Amino acid sequence: MTIVTAFKGTLVHCPSLGQLDVLEDRILLVDHQGFITYVGPADSKGSEEVLANIDIPITTIPSGGFLLPTFCDLHLHAPQFLFQGTGLHLPLMQWLDEYAFKSEESLDSQPELAKAVYVRLAERLRDAGTGAVLLFGTINNTANLILAEAMQTIGIRALVGKLSMDISSRPSYVEPSALSSIRSAEEFIDGCRDLVSSYEPHRRLIEPVITPRFVPTCSDELLQGLGKLARDKGVRIQSHLAEAHEEVQWVLSERHKDDIDVFDNFDLLTEKTVQAHCTFLDTDMLSRMASSCSAVAHCPLSNSYFSEKPFPLRESLDLGVPVGLGSDIAGGYSIDIMNSMRQAVAVSRIRDGTRKLSGGEQSLAIDWKEALYLATRGGATALGLSCGVFQVGAPFDAQCIELYRESDKGVGALDFFEPQSGITLGILEKWWCIGDERNRRGIWIQGQKLIV
Repeated sequence: MTIVTAFKGTLVHCPSLGQLDVLEDRILLVDHQGFITYVGPADSKGSEEVLANIDIPITTIPSGGFLLPTFCDLHLHAPQFLFQGTGLHLPLMQWLDEYAFKSEESLDSQPELAKAVYVRLAERLRDAGTGAVLLFGTINNTANLILAEAMQTIGIRALVGKLSMDISSRPSYVEPSALSSIRSAEEFIDGCRDLVSSYEPHRRLIEPVITPRFVPTCSDELLQGLGKLARDKGVRIQSHLAEAHEEVQWVLSERHKDDIDVFDNFDLLTEKTVQAHCTFLDTDMLSRMASSCSAVAHCPLSNSYFSEKPFPLRESLDLGVPVGLGSDIAGGYSIDIMNSMRQAVAVSRIRDGTRKLSGGEQSLAIDWKEALYLATRGGATALGLSCGVFQVGAPFDAQCIELYRESDKGVGALDFFEPQSGITLGILEKWWCIGDERNRRGIWIQGQKLIV
């Protein structure tokens, strides 16, 4: 084992829901494969011993800064980055027809445009501190491999989904049959794995994902085939579940059952599944999600636009449902998971106000520390990743955040009017509320510092 990077300074992480640790004056070592090999107090005997046995410079984090695990985005439609921030005046199904399908079809037919969009998307994710992302792609394998390559090249962990849909309201944007769609999904899985096969295992940042768009665009034959393919290939699954009243009613009318039952019937509700939105799941359905260990990508901003109900976040967490946060570009207009954290807390506070007025006893609110867990360790756990925490054996996926310089000079949007010392919960909350990209001084994935 060769130590290639050493840090000294404050570490901040959330090992579990409701727990936020501020670890001051720590030594952290990273080996040549990008894994954390040591974490301990700088003045401990253990630290003295490990430092005596290495001959590399130590990177010191200034007193006004800290290391934090990178963010995880559990739901992002990569081709929709093309029209981010537009069309949000429409209801969901009309928005899909007029904006989403068009953009996806456009990138499928223009590889150079796809490359430009996806490289810029990867750069934006890096700049926002997102180290891992679960992506919806398109129905075209060439475009999806361009997406995967862009993420690997920039250095973002990406679970990339080739869209599967043999039903569509747009005749020019649909796969010809269930069998064709299943074959294409299998080809993408193999192609995605081939793309990174030349890298050492610890440098492979890309994984393929089975991605039925949602029940209204997938026949039973397609869903059955995708469930089998997921088992045979050992890959993860993502889709949309119970996301809007119109969609839920359509499934009930056409399939005569809830969409959670449709997914479950075809073995698409497993411990490797992430379902976006889930705003119309009742308590029994959420309990089924917990029992199956299926995760939820909570997208508070896009839910506000396209769902008539907010996601029952507090209840889901209390039931043990794995939950992370999603930007849902372009149903959500912000790629920054910091905004998703803030929106998750705001929506939960509104729900809790309604609970108080109706006489309910159990709080429905979450706080900023719980939101930070969802954005880091919670999201990583939902994706089956071991990052999101500073512990021996975990990959070093981290961002350096700077809050102030010279004791009282705030960085970016942060202002301080008296001298600061160290990293306190108070100034962490201030950063959580109003911090931005100007506070980010570096980002590392699997021990590699990304080039900005």
